[in-house]
Amino acid sequence: MDQFTLNLIVVGATFALYIGIAIWARAGSTAEFYAAGRGVNPVVNGMATGADWMSAASFISMAGIISFGGYNTSAYLMGWTGGYVLLAMLIAPYLRKFGKFTVPEFIGDRFYSQTARTVAVICLITASLTYVIGQMTGVGVAFSRFLEVDNLTGLLIGATIVFFYAVIGGMKGITYTQVAQYVVLITAYTIPAVFISLQLTGNPVPPLGLFSDHVGSGEPLLATLDGMLRDLGFNEFTQQTDTTLNIFLFTMSLMIGTAGLPHVIVRFFTVPTVASARSSAGWSLVFIALLYLTAPAVGAMGRVNLIDTFYPNGTSAEALSVETIDSEEKLDWVRNWAQTGLLQYEDKNGDGLITYVADAELNELSVNRDIMVLANPEIANLPSWVIALIAAGGLAAALSTAAGLLMAISSAVSHDLIKSQINPSISEKGELLSARISMAVAIVIATYLGANPPGFAAQTVALAFGLAASSIFPALLMGIFSKRVNNKGAVAGMLAGLGITVVYIFLHKGWFFIPGTNSFTDADPLLLSIKSTSFGAVGALVNFAVAYLVSNATEEPPAEIRELVESVRIPRGAGGAVDH
Repeated sequence: MDQFTLNLIVVGATFALYIGIAIWARAGSTAEFYAAGRGVNPVVNGMATGADWMSAASFISMAGIISFGGYNTSAYLMGWTGGYVLLAMLIAPYLRKFGKFTVPEFIGDRFYSQTARTVAVICLITASLTYVIGQMTGVGVAFSRFLEVDNLTGLLIGATIVFFYAVIGGMKGITYTQVAQYVVLITAYTIPAVFISLQLTGNPVPPLGLFSDHVGSGEPLLATLDGMLRDLGFNEFTQQTDTTLNIFLFTMSLMIGTAGLPHVIVRFFTVPTVASARSSAGWSLVFIALLYLTAPAVGAMGRVNLIDTFYPNGTSAEALSVETIDSEEKLDWVRNWAQTGLLQYEDKNGDGLITYVADAELNELSVNRDIMVLANPEIANLPSWVIALIAAGGLAAALSTAAGLLMAISSAVSHDLIKSQINPSISEKGELLSARISMAVAIVIATYLGANPPGFAAQTVALAFGLAASSIFPALLMGIFSKRVNNKGAVAGMLAGLGITVVYIFLHKGWFFIPGTNSFTDADPLLLSIKSTSFGAVGALVNFAVAYLVSNATEEPPAEIRELVESVRIPRGAGGAVDH
């Protein structure tokens, strides 16, 4: 059976599974659509949250980023997993005890302000749309490579699948579909990693293989990789090249951004009790750790295999020839990925060889980091069924997170705008219909932006994390733990944190939207060594400071609001939650 047919069968089977689950778990009420009826088991919810969180960025991009960034990029692992510790300790149990459906609803009620609720909706939609563009783009990339269709066709197929199980099933359908998607993506991620770890180190456990000896050199794998990179003029894999300040702030931005992302938070509204919300966060971390502990090994081993491919006799020996690339069957993967434009090679000096070095003037090979996980099985010459599995896994990761983000957007529009402000007297049936229409519109917009991504969204997810870190997370934390912060302070803090973060990111990236320009590379940091991806933590500090200053300069919140904060924070009744 040829590779294309196998890919089609495996991916088609997973799609059929998702659709079948959606039909079985169809939402029949707003409680089921928004929060899966609040009856999801903590372990099941932990698995669904893992799939919701492990997006195309985690499955496809993270190992590629680590592969080329080395030590500095370990912040992704610490930040994204650390965010779940913050969720478990500071956010999830208290929001579940509050008993609402959405993040803006909590902010609006806690700060007794429709303005605060509207600002939270704007932050949520902007962050979620920015994030979902990357997921839809990832769907297009995976389809174009493995199912041999153009990017737009792949996007439309993916959008149709999401439309079916998200619009029909709501949070209930999404939850159980995400459980299946987690099983698919974690299986697809770990099996190739086990094969490659065995090939390179003889150790079947990738995280342990990372610190084992390389079978070829007899030296530790990381030492071997450092030597390869050093010979080619690249920074060593284990070398720190960024400042400690920027790495620290980047880690903090990812942590509080994770804890403030609405599509992650709403998952904890689906469990039956406050205690199960905390347990659910713990299980989420366990399921996420299975992939995150493997990612550094995938990144390092993928880079070793990439260099070995283009320097088969050692990095100081003769490079791979163009003739060999064009003729050898085992190098089909190079030609296939070259057709997508994500890998490019060109014999610039006419010597017939493809030189892969750090010097931009001499380098003749360009590799997009996003292909490292998807191409890894092909680079390592693994069986065809493993390649088909990685295709299904990449699509599962992108679709699961896209569904979660679209659910957050739909809930914000139907529940926090239509139900709360535009038409408070709407019936439950009408609200359910508006939620499904909102979801459908969000999918159409996300598909369009995935096919025509704005430069800023295609280049980085810093804006999504920066928005969540600098606007939503501080408002939630102050809403739970401070009785003094009032509505004026909360609104001023969110706008200040959001505003300064957006301005810094756009200035740092050079995004001035001047007609005819397309420069999206980082400029020099505007403040100390702080890059745009790290500024969310600074924006959060600005949010906190402004909120407290404005609150202390204005009237105290009403007595009933102070009592509300007290009732949410006190552990009394932690075994159950009262729904309002």
